[in-house]
Amino acid sequence: MTPVELSSTVLRAVRRAVDGGELSVTVPGRAVVAPPGPGGCGDYATNIALQLARPAGRPADKVAAILRAHLLDAPGVTDVVVTGPGFLNISLRESGSGALVEEILRRGRHYGCADGLTGEIFRLHAPHEVRAVVVMDAVSRLLRSQGALVRNTCEAPPEPEWTDLLGAHVDAFGTPETPAPLDVNASQAPAPADSADLDVNVSQAPVPAALAPLDGNVSWTPAPALDVRQGPTPLNVPIRPVPAPTTPTPLGRDAARWALLCPAAHDRPRITDEHLVQREGNPLFRVRYTHARTRALSRNAADLGFTAVPGDVRHSLTPLLADHPRVLAQAAADRAPDRLARHLVTVADAALTLLPGVLPRGDEKPSAAHRARLALAEAAGTVLAGGLSLLGIDAPDHI
Repeated sequence: MTPVELSSTVLRAVRRAVDGGELSVTVPGRAVVAPPGPGGCGDYATNIALQLARPAGRPADKVAAILRAHLLDAPGVTDVVVTGPGFLNISLRESGSGALVEEILRRGRHYGCADGLTGEIFRLHAPHEVRAVVVMDAVSRLLRSQGALVRNTCEAPPEPEWTDLLGAHVDAFGTPETPAPLDVNASQAPAPADSADLDVNVSQAPVPAALAPLDGNVSWTPAPALDVRQGPTPLNVPIRPVPAPTTPTPLGRDAARWALLCPAAHDRPRITDEHLVQREGNPLFRVRYTHARTRALSRNAADLGFTAVPGDVRHSLTPLLADHPRVLAQAAADRAPDRLARHLVTVADAALTLLPGVLPRGDEKPSAAHRARLALAEAAGTVLAGGLSLLGIDAPDHI
C-alpha cells in the first residue's frame, strides 16, 4: 500500500465512523501519513485523530480508538496502535514494489499531487530580489500541486529576465495590502473591473489544470471565480530567503533555478559554473542524467522487443519512490523547495545502482525480472521528471 492509498484508507475510516454516527465531523479533504516519530511504531503514523478531536467534541485518544477499529478492517492493514495524545501508528502487510510502480506509472508526473482543490488559499509576497522571486515561484508550484489556490506578489515589477528567462510567475506587485496587477498576467487572471482588492483577486489566481502536463513550462488555467471574503481567509506568507550574491541568469534557466532553489532558504546560494558541469559531482546533472537514462532504457528495451511490466523488485529505490508524496506535501507545508531538490538527488543516486541490471546481457532473453526492473526504472524517471517540473526545471530525454 502506497502512502497515497493509505491516506485514502484513513479518510474512508473517518467516513465510516461519520456514517455510523460515531463521529459528528466534516470528513477532511486529506489525511497526512508519514513515518512514525519518536515513540511511534509501525510503518506509518497519522495525526488525523488530533485534527478531528475539537470539531468532534471528544478527546483525541477517544477519536483515535474509534478510527482504530475501522482501520483494522481495512485490507492491507495488520495492526494499529494509538500512542501519545492520539497518534495512530499503522502497520501494513508486506508487499512488493509492483503496486507502487503501477500507481506511479498510472498517475505519471502527477504522482504525489492532490486530486482536487483543498480550499486553502495562500498569498505569497517576495521582495524585489531574484532568489526570492524564484523561490516564491517554486513554493507556489508546490502548494498548487497539493490543491491550494495561490497568488504571487512582489514588492516591485519583476525584472524581465526573471519571468522570461527564469520562468518565475508573478501575479501582482506593490505592497501586500494593495498590489497592482501585472499587465502580462491580465489575460491569465482577470480581476473584477470594480475592484483591485487582492482578497478578491486571489481566488482568480491560476491553478494547475487538472489534466495539464507538469513540465518545465507548467500550464495553468484560471480558478473558478470565488469571493474569498465569504470563504477561507488567505494566508499571507512572506518569502525572504538569503539573497543571491550575484545574478544567476548567465547560467540559463535550469542551472540558475537549481542554484537558487537547492540550498535551504537560510543558506547562501553558490552562483557558479559548477552547476553547468556534466559530471557526477554536479547533483543537477546526476538527476537529469538519471532521468535521461531511464528514457534511453525504455527505447533500448523496445528495440529488444519487450516493455515494462510492474512486478516485485527488492531495491533501495522502492521506499524512496513510496515516500515521494510525503516529501511533496512536507516541502509545500514548510515552503521549502530545497527539500524536494535533495529528495530528487537521493532518488537519482539510488536509481543509478538499478539501471545497469535492467536490460538483458549477451545472449540472455528478456524475462519477467527484466520487465519488472524496467518498470521500476521508468517509475523512477517519472518521479524525477515530476519533481523537476515542480522546481521549474526541464527533464530532458537525451543528454
